[in-house]
Amino acid sequence: MNKAFGKKGLKLCTALMAVVLVFTGCGSKGNSDSSSKELSSIEGRYTIDPETPAWKLDKKEETTDLTWYVNADWWNTDFGKDLVTKKIKEDLNINIKFIKGDDTKLNTIFAGGEMPDLLTVLDSNSPVVQKASTWALPLNDLADKYDPYFNKVAAKDTMNWFQLADGKTYGYPNYSNTQNDYDSGNIPAKTAFVIRKDVYEAIGKPTIGTPEEFKSAMQQIKKEFPEMIPFGFNSIGKGTGSLGDVLQDFIGVPMETENGEFYNRNLDEDYLAWLKTLNEVYRNGDISDDSFADDGTAFEEKVKSGKYATMLLDGTPQQSGNLQIFMTANPGKEYIAIDGPQSTVGHEPTLNQSGITGWMISFITKKAKDPAKAIQVYTYLLSEEGQKLMNYGIEGETYKVNEAGKIEFLPEIKDLQLNNADKFKKEYRMGEFMFFGHDRDKALSNDAFAESIKQMQEWGKGKMKPHFILENINPAQGTPEARSLTAIDTTWNTSLVSMIRSKDDATFDSSLAAYKAFLNDNNWDKIVEVRSEKMKNNKEKLGLK
Repeated sequence: MNKAFGKKGLKLCTALMAVVLVFTGCGSKGNSDSSSKELSSIEGRYTIDPETPAWKLDKKEETTDLTWYVNADWWNTDFGKDLVTKKIKEDLNINIKFIKGDDTKLNTIFAGGEMPDLLTVLDSNSPVVQKASTWALPLNDLADKYDPYFNKVAAKDTMNWFQLADGKTYGYPNYSNTQNDYDSGNIPAKTAFVIRKDVYEAIGKPTIGTPEEFKSAMQQIKKEFPEMIPFGFNSIGKGTGSLGDVLQDFIGVPMETENGEFYNRNLDEDYLAWLKTLNEVYRNGDISDDSFADDGTAFEEKVKSGKYATMLLDGTPQQSGNLQIFMTANPGKEYIAIDGPQSTVGHEPTLNQSGITGWMISFITKKAKDPAKAIQVYTYLLSEEGQKLMNYGIEGETYKVNEAGKIEFLPEIKDLQLNNADKFKKEYRMGEFMFFGHDRDKALSNDAFAESIKQMQEWGKGKMKPHFILENINPAQGTPEARSLTAIDTTWNTSLVSMIRSKDDATFDSSLAAYKAFLNDNNWDKIVEVRSEKMKNNKEKLGLK
């Protein structure tokens, strides 16, 4: 066993196996409830109307209590205290008790059979999602019986994407970007190669596209700004930071072979040429050893203080607060996006976004006490009305629509957003209650994103390409191939760091050779076979050639 995989890999496998066991037998109460549930009647409450959301028709007088489990420790469980959730509570006449937790708690819920009304998970490739038909209600049936208006606000491509073998869809995600969303231009780039404006001007605004140009620019930066770190990147942690698939997208590494099969982008010669370049930059002293050890907080502190001269930055919206703090305190020195490293063989960038799979996926369980009210929650939050509420609050109270048709926060709300983030979050919660959030609604207002990243988003226009064919292609959890892939991914993460930190070319080549050997010894051919088959299925689902 690879030493780096060791305890961390074992712990991860154990946690995954715990969830897998629930769905493969072992007397699970959650799995035993696999019969289809007869949906309760709404007679006397309302008559469905395809042209009207059911929440506007429902005459149920008593408040409906819903329990909603979110598989994320960081979720804010408050409901009804801030402006956004208070309005949801009033409009839908509901109370929501949020429960949060991790995979262990999720497993306990399924094993005990005490299911909540609604359940949200973050891993679309997990057994929980793949076996949703055994514990969740189909959204198609719920819409037909209780709320056909749902079909007007749900994206058809997204529904088709999450359709299971029985032809029904059980979960709906947030931030699911379809081809139409990409074509609309409303999906902003979240990746950029950025440089401090004062540094860029001081070194003569050079092009930094080729490996030689990149190495030269880093040397020049170090000479003129010795107190700075010439090149930085997102925190590595247990992954690859922004030096793995993010860099691959940035230089446009192909996503498939010429035959449409899975392509190991980690071994792409163009990409490896840039890793060798980074190794030379490291050996020249232009990448700090701390960058490989810094956690997210340490990285963010350096962004906030402008410590890096350049960065390959992924997740610009998540860093916008730190970038804004530096920008506000240092006028004229703000970070700006430039073209940066480019393919050595002429490929164009293929920047990624959240994709059609989205992020958080929400389900209505078979134990839902009032499934009619539950699907009303979906319809409400997915509608234009719900999206505006979640992002901007209430017209006249928190925002107005200006003469150009754009949404603007009222001055006192904008001031609060810029200068008192804690109060803005606690009292309003706009942009944070995002179960069914979407980027297209961010495009309705110039206030949706901080000033610090607007130039970066502008730079990214035309450089994005959907990665739909690569979504959800990993082997099913619990299979030998899945266990091998976990070990391979861990090995790649450590190999990548070793290669960039190599003391010479021979050490770089040795680390790369060891990774290749690990692939051969760990089921790689079978994993490629599984992934290729799933890529083929993805294309069929979306009608792609």
